[in-house]
Amino acid sequence: MAKIDLIMPKMGESIMEATILKWVKNVGDTVDLDETILEIATDKVDSEVPSPVEGVLTEILFKENDVVPIGTTIAVLSTEGGEAQASPSVKAAPAPAASSNGNGTVSEPAPQPAVAAPQPVAAQSNAAPIPTTSGDRFYSPLVKSIAKQEGIAVTELDSLNGSGKGGRVTKKDILNYVENRSSAPAPSSVAAPKPATSNGTAHTPASVSVSGNTEIVEMDRMRKLIADHMVMSKHTSPHVTSFVEVDVTNIVNWRNSVKAGFQKSYGEKITFTPIFIEAVVKALRDFPMVNVSVDKSGTKIIVKKDLNIGMAAALPSGNLIVPVIHGADQLNLVGLAKKVNDLATRARANKLKPEDIQGGTFTLTNVGTFGNVMGTPIINQPQVAILAVGAIRKKPAVVETEYGDLIAVRQMMFMSLSYDHRVVDGFLGGSFLRKVGDYLEAFDHKQTI
Repeated sequence: MAKIDLIMPKMGESIMEATILKWVKNVGDTVDLDETILEIATDKVDSEVPSPVEGVLTEILFKENDVVPIGTTIAVLSTEGGEAQASPSVKAAPAPAASSNGNGTVSEPAPQPAVAAPQPVAAQSNAAPIPTTSGDRFYSPLVKSIAKQEGIAVTELDSLNGSGKGGRVTKKDILNYVENRSSAPAPSSVAAPKPATSNGTAHTPASVSVSGNTEIVEMDRMRKLIADHMVMSKHTSPHVTSFVEVDVTNIVNWRNSVKAGFQKSYGEKITFTPIFIEAVVKALRDFPMVNVSVDKSGTKIIVKKDLNIGMAAALPSGNLIVPVIHGADQLNLVGLAKKVNDLATRARANKLKPEDIQGGTFTLTNVGTFGNVMGTPIINQPQVAILAVGAIRKKPAVVETEYGDLIAVRQMMFMSLSYDHRVVDGFLGGSFLRKVGDYLEAFDHKQTI
């Protein structure tokens, strides 16, 4: 009887863990190839995990709401049906996370497997000794931020056992440590911990209003994850923001003249977003060092050859998600319009797939949708820049003509670029932003679709 380990799949370049939302299958259930076994969530997207084989779900190793590192075995399948009892050897020797790269799937937790769930994690973390010196152990910016807030010294942090990949200390590890640590006297060598004020933990002391005219609202899961991602980005990248104002009169007039025909010919609406993306792609070709990321050591620049443009989309809940247009430089304006509409529609319906939010190299966000004229967006890690476009407004502007300068009513728009000052300096960031504006102002309003 062949045993297949189901692995928590990698959901994106910067995603290190995922939360189990729901088990669709139970232990003993028969599953078909590609049949959904569980639903998981990251800070970017909710997704269904399909079965990689046809067989029987033998064992479930984690419960709903558990946060599981990528590459971890989360369940076991048998490819020869009938037997729902897992052999002890599967629990004793789970597949190491570092060598696993399959797509994991799971089912609703039954009482017995749920009790045994912590065992694989403990075995895995004990199998690889954790470095005890701060010099060769990696901590994420979020973990370091929490440690600083809680007054945890470096030596104390080094002593923690991490459940993450390769023994890495995760957010869950340090929060559990803080919770247990707060119930015992703090060591004399460590500063007294401050009350936690972030990260959405249930144990955070709540402020009390004397008047009673306040309401304490728990963040939903996605809002907590977004908050963590934003804090991590600010801790990782020194943000600088540059601004330009662009005359988009030709674009507005062109869109007004073709939108009815475009809808009739292609069954799609033509918005400003694909036009903005087209200009961004052209500017990235001119300035490829904006289409980069920084490796974990912080000393090497990874230049991306693909131009995969993320577009921030608002969800009905008020949260944001960033689906990605892969190979945006390979699409014409019609292709970009169709892709933009498809991703936006599926984002609002919560129908995005994991691959729809992976691999972005640059992000565009439209703060003008909310009536804002400009904004200072936060970089979507591990990218190094994000462009915000503001509301288009009619304004008096100076127009140069062969007869001299004139004052005319024009459609004007502010754009802002936030960039990582570790690798993008003012000259590069400012020149790239101006080039995007130049492409928009040079838009051919006589072109046909």
